[in-house]
Parts: sequence; C-alpha cells; structure tokens
Amino acid sequence: MSERATFDLAVRLRQREGAPLGEVFSFLSGLYFRGKLAYARAFAAAPDPSSDVSGCGVYIITPTAGLRSPDTSVTLDALRAFATVDVCADNPKYREPLERAARAVAGDIGTDCEVVLLGSIASSKYVDVLQDIFGARLMFPAAFVGRGDMSRGGLLLRCAAAGEELTYVPVAGAVRHGQRPPRLDPKTRVKL
Repeated sequence: MSERATFDLAVRLRQREGAPLGEVFSFLSGLYFRGKLAYARAFAAAPDPSSDVSGCGVYIITPTAGLRSPDTSVTLDALRAFATVDVCADNPKYREPLERAARAVAGDIGTDCEVVLLGSIASSKYVDVLQDIFGARLMFPAAFVGRGDMSRGGLLLRCAAAGEELTYVPVAGAVRHGQRPPRLDPKTRVKL
C-alpha cells in the first residue's frame, strides 16, 4: 500500500483500473488463498451459456461488498474500505452485503446446485451467514476438518495441480472441528 512500492501489483492498485481481486487476495493471503482460488477455478461449474443462470462459478467473500468475482477490479481505496470492517457474523457492515449477494446467487443457481465453501468452516463468520441462505446445499471439503489455513491451502493447491477433486459433505450437521490430520507429504508440494 506504500506509494514507494514499485512492483507490478502495487502500481496497478494505485491506478484507476485497479487489479483483479483474486490476484490481490492471493498476494495478501499467500498460500491459503492461492490454494483456494486455484482449486475453485479448477473445479467450479462453468456457467452454461445456453442458460439464464449466471450464478455458477467462483466467488470471493469480501469484507464490505459481499460476494465478488475474482476478476473484479479493486483499487487501494477498496482495500482500505475492506480494512475498516470486522469480518464477524454479527457485524451488519459485513453480514448484510454478504447476505444480499448470497441471496442473488441462490436465486440465480436454482435449488439443485451445490455451493462449496472453501473458507473456514470452523468459525461462524462464513457458515452462520451462508447456511441460512443455502441450507443443505452448502457443502465443504471433508478433508478440511482439523486442518489450519496453510494446510488447507497446500491441500487445495495439490488437488488442483493433480486434477483430483475432494469429497464434499453438507455443512449442516457436520463435524467441523476435529483432530489434526497427518501433515501433507512435502514430496507432493506444488512448485509455484
């Protein structure tokens, strides 16, 4: 965010056009977000061009703007606005835009489409908001239980690179906290 930063992403964020949200969050969050985005892009159902349904695909949860495409351009001003809001299920500044966007997606995708949450399933900040809207359609990778952010990011990167989709289970009624699984094998690390 420094005016002195000269690397490409910093320069683009200071310009009126901005930079893609997915790229910015990948830079800010590192391995965890890169894994989520790579996995989502590898396995999300593409919108059907013959359908009126526009809700399929990949969305990013933002602190102030609900769900947005990874291709949405953001600027430093947007990032500053994101930083002013506590991402907490009972904070209306976060919850209300997310609810509006999730309801719009739910209306677009109909009742048969599953929604896979790649964010934290152990805390209420996403689950409490999205569960109310998507109900039994809200799924998550079963392999997430017991894993921390970095482990989930590494797992998702490995799966995306190998073309291996994880098994999903409904959030409703699921065990979301558990024993830590064995560490990922360093030999299977994805070279970036």
